[in-house]
Amino acid sequence: MDFLGNHIEALIFCAQKPIKVDEIRNCLNEMFEADVPVKDIETTIEKVSEKYASDEYAFEIIHSGGGYQFLTKPAYQASIGILLKHQSKKRLSTSALETLSIIAYKQPVTKSEMEQIRGVNCDYSVQKLLEKELIEIKGKSEAIGRPMLYGTSDKFMDYFGINSLKDLPTPKDFAENENEIGPQETEEKAQE
Repeated sequence: MDFLGNHIEALIFCAQKPIKVDEIRNCLNEMFEADVPVKDIETTIEKVSEKYASDEYAFEIIHSGGGYQFLTKPAYQASIGILLKHQSKKRLSTSALETLSIIAYKQPVTKSEMEQIRGVNCDYSVQKLLEKELIEIKGKSEAIGRPMLYGTSDKFMDYFGINSLKDLPTPKDFAENENEIGPQETEEKAQE
């Protein structure tokens, strides 16, 4: 591995959240006191990614949340899941997930709009999501009283492993076909 690759690998490894190519470039430019081309950085990231793609390593470089980070490979999900379950019993509650999904799909959205959709008070859920940094205040609405507008954060993208809101499933991914009659098994047998 070349000198540049070692530095890029170290930066990705040390970053607490996905590190963007621009952030890597800024660090390298300051360190080398020279302009490091983005193309060279991207090519080097590909080489480092190939290195960790082998079965020799339990982790790999993933492009997520608009940047790059080291994550463990899916083959080790079960053992890591057990560890994480033991380390943190704190998961998002159903109400927090419902509120988060409303924010993700309707953003920017006010608390009163969330409450209108959910039919219950969202103060606690919004507070917990702000504490976990999954949402952030995006500004103020022009409506009466100028309520806060909420939207998802970069940490939300990273948490769910997506690069943009376009990667979210669409509502029709969850909808059942309206023209179907009877259970799925019956249709499969009829086709045979």
